This record gives sequence, C-alpha cells and structure tokens, in this order.
Amino acid sequence: MDLGISGRTALVLGGGGGLGRATAIILAQEGARVAVADINADAAAATEAEIAAMGGESLGLQWDLADLSAIEGNVSAIESRLGPVDILVNITGGPPPTPVSHQDPATWARQFQAMILSVIAITDRVLPGMRQRKWGRIITSTSSGVVAPIPNLGMSNTLRMSLLGWSKTLAREVGADGITANIIVPGRIATARITQLDEAKASREGRSVGEVSAESEASIPLGRYGRPEEFGNGVAFLASERAAYVTGTTLRVDGGLIPTV
Repeated sequence: MDLGISGRTALVLGGGGGLGRATAIILAQEGARVAVADINADAAAATEAEIAAMGGESLGLQWDLADLSAIEGNVSAIESRLGPVDILVNITGGPPPTPVSHQDPATWARQFQAMILSVIAITDRVLPGMRQRKWGRIITSTSSGVVAPIPNLGMSNTLRMSLLGWSKTLAREVGADGITANIIVPGRIATARITQLDEAKASREGRSVGEVSAESEASIPLGRYGRPEEFGNGVAFLASERAAYVTGTTLRVDGGLIPTV
C-alpha cells in the first residue's frame, strides 16, 4: 500500500532509539526524508547512518528538548537540508517512576518543560509552513497511563494527560488547513524504557526482573510485549494520505492491554 508520503519531510523527536528509531526507519522506508532528533548525538547519528545505508535521506541532530532556545536553530537546519517539516512525530522521554504526591516542584517544572512545552513549542514552529502548504501531520506519543493510570508513574500519568487536551484542541484549530493532529498510545513495547520500568518494579517488590516481565506479558491479551516497528507502523499510518480523515483521535498500539473501551 502506498502511504503517499514519499518526498515528504518528517521530524522524529527521540529518534535515536526505541520507538523513535523504529518510526524514523519506517518513515524512511516509505520514502520520507527524515530528521532524527535525540539528546544522545551518537544515537541520532546511528539512526541517520542506518537510513543512509537504505538509500534514504536523513539528518541526525543532537537535541535536548528541555532547551527551548535550540528549537529555531535545529528546525532551520532541517529546512535547509531536507526541506520544511510536513510530518512531526513528538516522542519524548518519560520521568522517573514515582508516586504522584510529595514530588519536588522543581522536578515537576523541569519535566513539564521537557515533555510538554517542548512539544508545543516545536509544533508552533513548524505549523505556519504546514498551513501555507495546506498539508501536515502532527502525531504525539503519550502512554497507556493517559487512559488507565499506571501505578508509580504519577508524573508521567499527569503530564502526558495534558497532551491529549492540547492535541484534541489543536486538531479543531488546524483541520481546515489540511493538517491532522492525533495521539498515539503505546502499550508495553519492548524498549529500554520498559526494561527500566520492569527493573524498578522488581527492585521495589524484591522479585526478579524475569518474573515481573513474565507477569506483565501475561496481562496482555496478545501475550507479549510489542515490537518497536509495530508502533512505528501505527505512526506511519497516521502520517499517511490514507489517514487524511483521521484527526483529533487516539490510536492505541497496546496488544489489547488497556482494559477500558
């Protein structure tokens, strides 16, 4: 199936590893030019090199999302090298596992800037061009915790929830300009982040990581953790011409994990 994004320019935040890396590679396979942003310069360069080895066009950028002053320079570099951004994939790191209560306000503020304000500010930077061209895709990854809050991920559950309200509101504001805005919710996808969470739970509960992981997989109707490329396929669909009438919605890529309708 031709997704209709060949020749488009995509910016994938968090593209150096896990969900972002898989997404960047899949978009490149579909013919998009892909800017790969990651706080780890080596990770961004590795994804860029993999795309280049496939014959794709890519640009790796070391990008600390908490530094809002870096946005203009980085987006300008993408525009100069690859062209204006047509597809924005917002994937941010998550805060450490914590209860929601008794957290340092400075930590709340720091995480809000890195996870929320960065997404809003980068989107605002690329939106005028999308509006001018009458085409754009804004896809924001959150967490299954925005549907069913996850114990001991208090900050993540709280902060990511704000992205749902923002994305839904944005979809109504930009729809007439040919731009869609959607949320994608990963369940338990086999990434370093999930390994970290399993290890933290095992440490808290005095159990082995293997036991925790097996219990977690047993709670998923498909009986396994997802593969990063399965998440990337969901992003690619939302980025495509095929999804032109899909906006203001939430796509779950969770193997049936989330128990609510």
